[in-house]
Amino acid sequence: MVVAKQSLEELCINSIRFLAIDAVEKANSGHPGLPMGAAPMAFVLWDRFMRHNPKNSQWPNRDRFVLSAGHGCMLQYALLHLTGYDSVSIEDIQQFRQWDSKTPGHPENFITDGIEVTTGPLGQGIANGVGLAMAEAHLGAMFNKPDSTIVDHYTYVVLGDGCNMEGISGEACSLAGHLGLGKLIALYDDNHISIDGSTELAFTEDVGKRFEAYGWHVQSVENGNTDLEAIHKAIETAKTVTDKPSLIKVTTTIGYGSPNKANTHGVHGAALGESEVDATRKHMGWNYDPFVVPEDALAHFRKAVERGASYEAEWNQKFAEYKTKYPEDAALFERMNSGQLPDGWEKALPTYTPESKKDATRNQSGATLNALAEVLPEIFGGSADLAPSNKTLIKGAGDFQKGSYEGKNLRFGVREHGMGAICNGIALHSPGLIPYGATFLVFTDYMRNAIRLSALSHAGVIWVMTHDSVALGEDGPTHQPVEHIASLRMIPGLVVMRPADGNETSGAYKVAIERSKGIGTGKPQPVLLALSRQGLPNLAGSSIENTTKGAYVAACGFAPEELELVLIGTGSEVSLCLEAAEKLKAEGKKVRVVSMPSWELFEEQDEAYKNSVLPPNAKRLAVEAGVSFGWGRYVGSEDNTVSINSFGTSAPGDVALEKFGFTVDNVVAKAKQVIG
Repeated sequence: MVVAKQSLEELCINSIRFLAIDAVEKANSGHPGLPMGAAPMAFVLWDRFMRHNPKNSQWPNRDRFVLSAGHGCMLQYALLHLTGYDSVSIEDIQQFRQWDSKTPGHPENFITDGIEVTTGPLGQGIANGVGLAMAEAHLGAMFNKPDSTIVDHYTYVVLGDGCNMEGISGEACSLAGHLGLGKLIALYDDNHISIDGSTELAFTEDVGKRFEAYGWHVQSVENGNTDLEAIHKAIETAKTVTDKPSLIKVTTTIGYGSPNKANTHGVHGAALGESEVDATRKHMGWNYDPFVVPEDALAHFRKAVERGASYEAEWNQKFAEYKTKYPEDAALFERMNSGQLPDGWEKALPTYTPESKKDATRNQSGATLNALAEVLPEIFGGSADLAPSNKTLIKGAGDFQKGSYEGKNLRFGVREHGMGAICNGIALHSPGLIPYGATFLVFTDYMRNAIRLSALSHAGVIWVMTHDSVALGEDGPTHQPVEHIASLRMIPGLVVMRPADGNETSGAYKVAIERSKGIGTGKPQPVLLALSRQGLPNLAGSSIENTTKGAYVAACGFAPEELELVLIGTGSEVSLCLEAAEKLKAEGKKVRVVSMPSWELFEEQDEAYKNSVLPPNAKRLAVEAGVSFGWGRYVGSEDNTVSINSFGTSAPGDVALEKFGFTVDNVVAKAKQVIG
């Protein structure tokens, strides 16, 4: 077969394809089909439209690129390598999917420089993209002036059929359409193939009409395999639509170029195999050894380095002029971009005494959030249609809506999972906003994957979860969390905090704000607050500082060697433990009460401190209105708990607590049993 000489653009596109083919083949693992089919649209986007600087991946005004179909990550690794990012060398591509490589099996922002967000679970990436676009819109409203624009970039997303099948994409894209995010452009790789086979097996809807109903601008490119000008025109047109996000449906052939496996599910998630790789090389006229990029193609791609330096230099000049005209705004922009907090910000945290009124920690959370918003303009978030219950409205700050992107209150609607991934996108944007997302604790089930990804990808989100136990009352077991705190504690890298009163709530926010910026930890970290609906007394021994240690002695009066029992409580049960301890002391028992708002923070302390709070030889009893699972690590046996190992029930909150054994008398009885 005689193959015509390839044009420079064809060489570039095939360079992407064959880097993907060769990397997957060497690893004998991966997804070559998407990069082979999507290479043309990716080339047009990165070569003709993307404003980025390969030598400074953190340039603030860069365009953001998200590969929502993260299984096709060799597409993105090839682009990073070819355009000159130092983070992905040809040796890194040769180590695709291997131990400790910079090219893992899905894009990881914390591993590979140039990756904006961690994608893999389908649909998360497009929802992250919505968050990135919301951050751009809000920052633009915060900082841009009529005569000076310093925030002005696009978010581009490549998503696939699987992303469009997942419900989370519908949640996020529906909100994006409502908000009119004109700088969000999604390219839909419409290749009609999933792992099971043809999408005709399960997915026959008209995606374009669905997105039109969401309020998106929709275009189609019928030949995404070779019609580069049609792809170019569609992106160009999308950029002119400023009041709607854009979806470009690009019809492609998965595994394009493979003579025997193209357009089959066999090329979706497995290496082509040696014979098919050879056949593909012959079919495409690719007379280069594995991992070799033609010099002409590489030289063309590397023009991105010079362009990127020029883009950034141009922006630096604009920012210098902005700094002269608007020094206070420029100083705020620079501080936010640096990941620092203003001096003395923590003085805004409310403090309480035992004489302060009894209150629900959700109310104290709302007061704290509003106090912090006065000194931290980067706070930006909202609730999944539960703001009045979650107490998360920032008073006087306005709503973030189409036409009023300066508003700081996000109205997510009843979209918990979408909210979670959107908040991750906001957190991973820079300059650094501090996003928070709120709902009832029980609904973390709907958004668990997004919460897990916030921990995995170091997204400094504050998760505000209220109605934290059966004490929420009459709504019953569908709304009463019992296993949720325990299950959330199992997520590596997530700090779970269940404050007992106002000071502990302020302490939880101190931790959450600092960790959102990576202060003291090196990398940002999400923090989840579990807050009560019912009123709680403010404790004599609580403080912001004590809370940051994860656990502390709330009441004692006895030397460690004298102790007969340590009562450990969290959240609303700490005050119950204090009452029970007084009754036990009246009977001559030597008891200590420990408040433990966070296991994770306590485990960060040194052994001396941990032993001073929980003397190793003292017997212990844990009291928490949730399942006993996990408490064995602190009390020796999960039998040494007052807990709830069943679903809740519909009843007034105080009645539910009483019936489940959260009374002074029951805690005293259980304590005596443990003391023996």
